[in-house]
Amino acid sequence: MIPVMPPSGYRGLSLWHDTIDPIEPRAALGADLDVDVAVVGAGYTGLWTAYHLVTADPTIRVAVVEKEVAGFGGSGRNGGWCSALFPASLTRMAAERGRAAAVRMQHRLHDTVAEVGRVAAAEGIDCHFDQGGYLAVARNPAQLDRVRAEVAEHHAWGFGDEDHRLLDAHEVTQMAGVSQALGGSWTPHCAAIHPARLVRGLADAVERRGVTVLEQTPAVEVGSRRVVTPHGTVRAEHVVLATEGYTPTVPGRRRALAPIYSLMTATEPLPESTWAQIGLERRTTFADNRHLTIYGQRTRDGRIAFGGRGAPYHYGSRVAPRYDRDERVHASLRRILVELFPVLDGVTFTHAWGGNLGVPRDWFPSVHHDRHTGLGFAGGYVGDGVATSALAGRTLAAMIRDDDPDELAALPWAGRTSRPWEPEPLRWLGVNAVTALMGSADRSERRTGRPSRAASAFWSALGQ
Repeated sequence: MIPVMPPSGYRGLSLWHDTIDPIEPRAALGADLDVDVAVVGAGYTGLWTAYHLVTADPTIRVAVVEKEVAGFGGSGRNGGWCSALFPASLTRMAAERGRAAAVRMQHRLHDTVAEVGRVAAAEGIDCHFDQGGYLAVARNPAQLDRVRAEVAEHHAWGFGDEDHRLLDAHEVTQMAGVSQALGGSWTPHCAAIHPARLVRGLADAVERRGVTVLEQTPAVEVGSRRVVTPHGTVRAEHVVLATEGYTPTVPGRRRALAPIYSLMTATEPLPESTWAQIGLERRTTFADNRHLTIYGQRTRDGRIAFGGRGAPYHYGSRVAPRYDRDERVHASLRRILVELFPVLDGVTFTHAWGGNLGVPRDWFPSVHHDRHTGLGFAGGYVGDGVATSALAGRTLAAMIRDDDPDELAALPWAGRTSRPWEPEPLRWLGVNAVTALMGSADRSERRTGRPSRAASAFWSALGQ
């Protein structure tokens, strides 16, 4: 368990925390408390759950218990992609509940992107929401093969060019001046946001609606009908665990999710002459189609915020502030960004940070609620959690209230649980081996132009 951070340290968590008003923690729990719903974790999942509960029923008593402050974890540090991306494929979702349910899930994810923007506007949350879509660029023949296959797959499931469109090299460079582009794809179902502004704004919004947000209040025990903290016990009919990448720090949950670190860097604000060569006028989010994920956006203040995987998994699912930065990975990210946009050679990088995200054993997020015990959970987004968590919170609220006119509980991720990760040292060996495999596959594809058989076999084994 990480120690509670002093308020002065929150600004240094990320670019996003450094560009909002200084954070003053809310009051901690002062005594035992009785509510209807207790939520552990003041990130996107917990706050969206609280939001949908109290907007559906203003009389419901909700308390959110947070070890640090709202937005301390991945919700405040991520790449700022509010997207309809989902780590499990349509084929994998269909295996759970059938083809129609898989298609309905994807449509729900599409709709949720815009819904996040509508709620933010309605609640006065200036989270820099700009829905410029997502551009996936192919920079070698292997990546181009995958882009074509992904677009063809979506078309086979009934989604047309208005949802997923194949681009040639010229169309790509009209959107973004990415070097060596052979082609790509574009989907409108993604917005660039300032993630800390969104999560902090959500905390304010639920508080205005009567939710009790308790910060700097660690949960030392989470069980049926109660959350125990050093300051007292919160008793509730329903308890929601919304701790995502910190879930392994909760007693009894060490193998539920693997906390994988994703790191980010950001440039100084760039002059208009540089942006004229880069493009991204609509703040379209961007990546190339490599296996070891990268992701970037143009910020409202004219920077590029850019991140990716490659940091090691730490033995025993350990989570610690010292893992938020890794100079080897940060140097690699800076190098990759300059490769994508050579005009950035020599630019100053002002921020480097990171955080953890939750990965389930089968790469399939889940949302579930047990009416017998009152325990609920949502998470395991594998880094695609900004919009996904909003849909998860809405689904959990419907399950808790036992009022589900939109049949959210019939979606493929509802009511399921991923099997636990293997015990150590198998978990450490397996997760880090996959990271090494993906990096090796990308190097091989860059060198030969041929798809990596090893990477293809891995994704096939996951049912993707």
